[in-house]
This record gives sequence, C-alpha cells and structure tokens, in this order.
Amino acid sequence: MNKELFNLAKKIGVLLKNKKLKLALAESCTGGLVAATITAIPGSSKYFDRGLITYSNEAKQKMLSVGKNILQKKGAVSVEVVEKMALGALRNSKAQISLAITGIAGPTGGSKAKPVGTVYFGIASSFAPLFIIYQIFVGNREQIRNAATKFACIKLFAYLKQCKK
Repeated sequence: MNKELFNLAKKIGVLLKNKKLKLALAESCTGGLVAATITAIPGSSKYFDRGLITYSNEAKQKMLSVGKNILQKKGAVSVEVVEKMALGALRNSKAQISLAITGIAGPTGGSKAKPVGTVYFGIASSFAPLFIIYQIFVGNREQIRNAATKFACIKLFAYLKQCKK
C-alpha cells in the first residue's frame, strides 16, 4: 500500500474513533482491498466491525439480502444492488456506517452500457441519508481495483468529515 493511501486510512480511523462509529464493508470487485487498507492501521479493531466479500450473486443474496429479482433485472453492477449491499452490511453488523462496492474490474464482463471499469459505491449509516456514486476507471484489472479502493477511501473520508454524528 502506498503512503498516501495509508495516511488516508489513518485519517478515516481517527474520524471513526472520534465520532465513536464502527464501520462495516461489503466488497465485490475490490475483493477485500478496502478492508485490507482500513485494517492496515494498528488499533483498527476499535472502529472496524467487519468486511464481507460478496463476490458472487449468491453471496450478495445470502449475506446482504440483495434480492434475486434486482440482480436479474438490474445486474450486480447497479445503483440498486450497491444500495442493498450497503444497507445489508449495516443491518448485518454492529456498525453505524457501511461502505459497499460493486463493479467490473475486467478484463471481461463489460458491455456498452456498463464498460469495464464501471464501479458503484454506496455509503449507508444509521444517522444520515444513503450516498451513492459511480465512477468509470481505466486501466487493467489491478489498476481498476486499486483506483476503486482509493476512490472508496476518499469518499468515505469526505462523508465522515461532513457527517453530523
């Protein structure tokens, strides 16, 4: 992990600790990279509750209560699915805030409507409105996963900074 991302993870940890919040993650295309980033900080057990790597649709259904119909109609990479993932991680944990990520890291799996590099991010909390954003990253699989991890941490930090908790 580069120094910039490590320092960002430290800042996220400080905010979570100061606000007395616990974090849960639901990751798909990043495969646990965000959890690895957050838990690289010594003492992260004070604010990190759990990370769920729900790579398959079946895992999204069983672990996060993402409906089969939504997955079939909208696809695993969609606003609707990331919303359910974020809410499911929050509901199935002892956390007050959750971050979910689903996307297409490639090199295959993309389409004209959802090209390789399309990633959706959702942040849910027990005290603020749901936040969803998507981004299209370019590069190879590793570059897309790393860029999505960094972007997720940047958005989580910004969300925590502005939240009133």
